[in-house]
Amino acid sequence: MFRTAAKLSVTILATTILAGASLAQEYSFKFQSSDPAGNPNFELQKGWTESVREATDGKVQIELLPVGSIVEHQETQDAIAAGILDGHITDTSYFAGKDPAFGLIANPVGAWSAPQQMFDFINEGGGKELMNEIVEPYGLHFIGATTPGLEAFVSAKPLEGVDDLKGLKLRAPEGLVQQVFAAAGAAPVNLPGSEVFTSLDKGVIDAADYSVFSTNQAQGLHDVAPHPVYPGFHSMPLVEISMNKEKWDALPADIQETLEQTVREFAQHQVEVLAQKDEEAVAEAKESGEVTVHNWSDEERAKFRSIAISEWEKVASRSENAKKVYDQLTAYLKEKGLVQ
Repeated sequence: MFRTAAKLSVTILATTILAGASLAQEYSFKFQSSDPAGNPNFELQKGWTESVREATDGKVQIELLPVGSIVEHQETQDAIAAGILDGHITDTSYFAGKDPAFGLIANPVGAWSAPQQMFDFINEGGGKELMNEIVEPYGLHFIGATTPGLEAFVSAKPLEGVDDLKGLKLRAPEGLVQQVFAAAGAAPVNLPGSEVFTSLDKGVIDAADYSVFSTNQAQGLHDVAPHPVYPGFHSMPLVEISMNKEKWDALPADIQETLEQTVREFAQHQVEVLAQKDEEAVAEAKESGEVTVHNWSDEERAKFRSIAISEWEKVASRSENAKKVYDQLTAYLKEKGLVQ
């Protein structure tokens, strides 16, 4: 009888331990980032996964993998739908080849003058619902958005507004960015990032759409292009945090709500951290006495945005979803007085 009771006690103890472990970690997910390990964005994203663990008392554990760990950056959407990955943190524009709507909502060139404007559109202006309308047919659910911030603009010539773009030889990525700059009167060209410094130094180009101010400063671009525009006026990528829709739907409502809240908090934290780096770099550039930082007025930003909208309209004609993005985005910008 004693041996039976002892066995029973051991069984109960083992069951209790397993039950406790189950309660401590009820959900385990594998996400892939579009950023490499060691990149400042990737390190901040890892901080988000830790905040999820803490906010759920260990019930949700997310393993975050760097770009290319399981699939290539443009393949994560299919991998999530197939169950190879559970989720991703990535630039939505990587999937524009499937539907131009992804490219338009990911980086509507000229739309935003600050990260908070985009966050307000996503969280309060119907952007979240619109994103889910686009991604859910692909087997994903959009949890929320972040961004590394508004890119600065590198220029060897003073730029005070839209009129100064006319005839400007600039490096810009293909697609909508080039379309908008061309419509504004500039002369965009294709150049790899590795050639930007040399091309500016030799006068092959006058300006470049390259990266955020702190990165531009660290790479010495302001040494050869001492008239940056900051804050930038043109490009700010939407970085989505999404996961497999079936797995999302299986989560309790309180866990879903916690995930959404942690994404919103993470987005604000990322923007603040990276903005601080930019501010420090701006101060350093100004102190040098050799760099003039130009900040466009609200009126000039609105002019550029109006030019951009005419190019968005062309993208809108390419798919039903792209038209939905265009309609909702332009209506929101008009409602907020961000377009003339």
